Amino acid sequence: MKATTVLPILPLCQRLFPWRLAGLSITLLKATALEIAILAGHLLLYPSGITQERRAAAALPQPDAPQLPTERKLPVVLLHGFIDNRSVFVLLRRSLAQHGRQHVESLNYSPLTCDIRTAAELLGRHIEEICERSGHREVDIVGHSLGGLIARYYVQRLGGDVKVRTLVTLGTPHSGTRIAPLLDAHPIVRQMRPGSEVIEELKQPSPDCRTRFVSFWSDLDQMMDPLDSACLDHPDLTAHNVQVSGIGHLALPVHPAVANGIRQALDAEEGMKARAAGRTDGLTVA
Repeated sequence: MKATTVLPILPLCQRLFPWRLAGLSITLLKATALEIAILAGHLLLYPSGITQERRAAAALPQPDAPQLPTERKLPVVLLHGFIDNRSVFVLLRRSLAQHGRQHVESLNYSPLTCDIRTAAELLGRHIEEICERSGHREVDIVGHSLGGLIARYYVQRLGGDVKVRTLVTLGTPHSGTRIAPLLDAHPIVRQMRPGSEVIEELKQPSPDCRTRFVSFWSDLDQMMDPLDSACLDHPDLTAHNVQVSGIGHLALPVHPAVANGIRQALDAEEGMKARAAGRTDGLTVA
């Protein structure tokens, strides 16, 4: 089951500057400049995210303590992409915390990880530990690129749908990507190719999967070949695809418009059910 939304990032620029320079649109030039700026900033932050973050035990209420009628939001687990670490989520974590998501954790997996299945098993142990510490039965996950594929494998193939309420993916190659063939020496890159064993496993039937999926994909994502490989289309999954216009792959976990869309996906449960039933609400940035 699939629904689609378009999230335009630069509609005003497209109206004001319709001409093209040397075959490149103004939107593409702006997106490329933004990608370069984000890459430079991320390289500065990268060392700060190499080590795993410290896990603080959640303070559970005493049995005889009065219970306030406030809703406890589910923990959010952030999972980075290939050859990356948790520092990519600095801005997204701040945005989630400012809007009431106080329990946000990141999982680092080694760049030497050679199997999506192994990483998915590690994710499962991590989620079990979070649920035990927090007292929650479920979590939400936001995965960027490869991180979304690892989380999807955990949900579909390892029974993770009993622990994951909503899985949000950002630029994840759900159907596989052909980009950068020179990186095929790395086993996990080969697993992200169309037709790989992992991609074929994810195409298999997944009846009764309880997790809701929201996939953000960009029309300027240089890591997706073809572009719509970041869309999730599976007959057994409740999936909502959000097209983002005007930004590239690195900007997906950083851009404030996408962060707003992620918060809506995590918070608006009733809205998610309506969209899964076929409604296609729009998310617009002025």
